Amino acid sequence: MPKMTGAKFLAETLNAYNVTHFFFMPVIIPEAMPELEKLGIKRIMAHAEKPAAYMADGYSRVAKKAGICGAQSVGGMNLAAGLQDAYLACSPVIALTGRLPQIQQNRNAYQEVDHINPFSAVTKFNTLVNTIDELPLTLRQAFRESTSGTPGPSHIDLQGITGEVITEISDFEIIAEEQYIKIPPFRPEPELSSIIETIKLLSQAKKPVIIAGGGTNLSGARKELIMLAEKLQIPVATSLNAKEVFPYNHPLAIGVPGTYSRACTNKIISESDLVFFIGSHTGSQITNNWRLPKKGTKVIQLDINPSELGRSYPITIGLQGDVKASLAKIISNINQNLNNSEWVNQIKKIVNNWKIEISPLLNSEEIPMRPERLCKELTSSIPTDTILVSDTGHSGIWTGAIMDLKNENQSYIRCAGSLGWALPASIGAKCAAPERPVICFTGDGGAWYHLTELETAVRNNINTIWIINNNSSLNQERHLNEEIFGGPKPGSDQLWKFNQGNFAEIAKLMGCTGIEVNKPSEIALAVEKAIESGKPSVIDVKTNINGIAPTAWDG
Repeated sequence: MPKMTGAKFLAETLNAYNVTHFFFMPVIIPEAMPELEKLGIKRIMAHAEKPAAYMADGYSRVAKKAGICGAQSVGGMNLAAGLQDAYLACSPVIALTGRLPQIQQNRNAYQEVDHINPFSAVTKFNTLVNTIDELPLTLRQAFRESTSGTPGPSHIDLQGITGEVITEISDFEIIAEEQYIKIPPFRPEPELSSIIETIKLLSQAKKPVIIAGGGTNLSGARKELIMLAEKLQIPVATSLNAKEVFPYNHPLAIGVPGTYSRACTNKIISESDLVFFIGSHTGSQITNNWRLPKKGTKVIQLDINPSELGRSYPITIGLQGDVKASLAKIISNINQNLNNSEWVNQIKKIVNNWKIEISPLLNSEEIPMRPERLCKELTSSIPTDTILVSDTGHSGIWTGAIMDLKNENQSYIRCAGSLGWALPASIGAKCAAPERPVICFTGDGGAWYHLTELETAVRNNINTIWIINNNSSLNQERHLNEEIFGGPKPGSDQLWKFNQGNFAEIAKLMGCTGIEVNKPSEIALAVEKAIESGKPSVIDVKTNINGIAPTAWDG
């Protein structure tokens, strides 16, 4: 085996795993930086640790492989906080941090705190590297852990404030276990007896519903999901993480369920007699705080992780397996297509009534603009291969429930927790797919979090487009604060209103294209101009402060 520094070995191994970018806050693994450069791995320096983690997360979700981020010892806690979204979204991010040598631990060393416990809350795999000989085994294990089963983050704490352990020389063999480069590395299938019983229950149900979660997307099971739904005539709801896996205009499409949802979707699930959760964690968001499906509804659950089966609902059948492989096995064992016209006609009516109900808002001519109208215009104007990146809160509701993906080549990723995630995550998404338009949807509340990363995009020529739903407020919090103050009294608005921000002008000062939009008719042209500019772009859309997303329907 050849002798080399740990820095060279680290760079060569990342390259062997097809890593193309490293998102970091200095100073971490500085000795590896020249080695990364030689191999063409781009080093994206962020302005803070959390955005570096968000960039790696956005990259990972689009590339469907590990995204790598890092920070020195003092920034470790900030990086851990940034991994929360990757952890909640099942994103295979690998974080590298520096750590003072053990002899300096527990002695009030300058800027040093324990890393292991905080990272344990947001990772699948979390370990120390104290000697150079530990690095190869640990690095390979991080890739295995992050990409297999339910994907998730890993953390490697390198000895030395900037990871100086990698400066040591040892005998290294560059090994990349190929199956762990992309997700999923394995495609296990349920046993045949469970498959047969599942088909029987689905066929007997009068009002079945499929709820497809993020595992359906990670598995690449769009084709199989459509085929299963059509064969058995079962309506399909999709979580935000699975928004792209079922055609928006399919007769069996019922939309997004839960708290960030369409009312029609929740209504349909409430009337179902059997729900088939596919690749879903059955968490609070998709189930409207576990109120849907209703108590007593039969549940079938398919997940690659057996510990998820029955976690939130008693299950009639649990299927452990990869979604794509498992659905293919179900389909191959269906003897005849079903005709469930009565239920299908009922769900079509419910969906159509919702569309009629929301139509006045989608077509509103109000100025300042209604966010529903903004969503309608964006649905029709974004390119057919767009990656749409959404922030949380109202942004998640507007894009998840109101916007449609009209082309199967369009993708959607969304914030799983932390407001402000979307702006830096879209930088990572663009790094993963530089040939595709990446359009970020956030509010002014989200934009203020990490506005400095516009400079990161400009410096690295990462041409993302940020659409800011600018209502000068966190109006999602309006009701809460007015309730506390006993109505819209003086003082209550200080807790949710902002000064008017001109993000288009701020963008120009930072070297981006900046476009202000005040009318619905200006949106399509603004998107076109932003794409044609070939620069990072901000579209500042002035919207109505009273445009508040509806609460979830729960009966």
